[in-house]
Amino acid sequence: VVERSLQKSGEPFITNDCQLSARVDEAALILLTGPNMAGKSTYLRQNALIAILAQMGSYVPASSATIGLVSQVFSRVGASDDLAQGRSTFMVEMVETAAILNQADDRALVILDEIGRGTATYDGLSIAWATLEHLHDVNKCRALFATHYHEMTSLADRMKGVENATVAVREWEGDVIFLHEVRPGGADRSYGVQVAKLAGLPQAVVSRAQSVLEALEKGEREGGERQKALIDDLPLFSAVQAPPPAPSKPSPLLDRLKSIHPDTLSPRDALDLIYELKELSGD
Repeated sequence: VVERSLQKSGEPFITNDCQLSARVDEAALILLTGPNMAGKSTYLRQNALIAILAQMGSYVPASSATIGLVSQVFSRVGASDDLAQGRSTFMVEMVETAAILNQADDRALVILDEIGRGTATYDGLSIAWATLEHLHDVNKCRALFATHYHEMTSLADRMKGVENATVAVREWEGDVIFLHEVRPGGADRSYGVQVAKLAGLPQAVVSRAQSVLEALEKGEREGGERQKALIDDLPLFSAVQAPPPAPSKPSPLLDRLKSIHPDTLSPRDALDLIYELKELSGD
C-alpha cells in the first residue's frame, strides 16, 4: 500500500529483506534502532502483514519468501489512551505487552514498537530490556523489536539469536536525510532535534533544543552533579534572542546535479559530466 501511494508521487519505495529463524545459530529476534520517520514502524508492519498473507495462502509482496507456520501474530504498535476505562497511554501499552508475554508461544511472531516510551527514561529502558529478555528466554518466539534505547544493542553480544539492525540515515548541512534502508548494526543517535526541525518547529526552538541536548550529553559524560551545573548555566530565553539563520547561498553544483537525468547519459556524456562537476566544485 505504501509502495503504491509513493508511485503516484514518483518516489521509490525502498525494499528491505527480513530473516528470522527459530534456529539457535540464526536471528530469531531483531532489535531495530533508528530515528523517528526513518521507517521502523513500516518495516515492522510490512513483515507482520506478509506473514499473515502467507498463512492464508496468498501471494506476498516480495521477490521470494520462505515462511513457516506462524501460530499467532502479536503487535504493540502506536500510542493511545483509553479514556473510557481511565487508562493512560502507558497503562494501555503495559496491558497489551503483558498479554503478549503471557500468551505468545514458540511459533508466534511478535512486533513491538517503542516499548517503555510512555514513562521515565530509566523505567522505560528497564521494562524494554526485561521484555526482550523474556521474549528470548521464555517465549522463544520470532520478534521484531523497535526501540530508541540504544543501550539495548549490547544484548546482541550477550544473547544468541538476537541481532541488531538500524534504519540508515545521513546528515547533510545540519539536516537529516532518511535512506529507509535496514542495515546490520545499531544506531548511534536518535536525531530527534533534526526531525523536529523537519516538522517545522521554529528555528529558535530548534537552536534552544540543540543547546540543551549538548549540555545534557556533556553532563552525562562528566557525572550527575556536573550535568545539573551545566543545565543551571544555560541562559534563560536564549532561544528567543537567537539570530535568524543565514540564508543558504545558491549552489551551481547542486543546481547542475538536480538537472541531470542519469538514464539518458551515454558513457562519453557521463565522463564529460564528471569533469564539469569537478570544475564547478572548484577542485
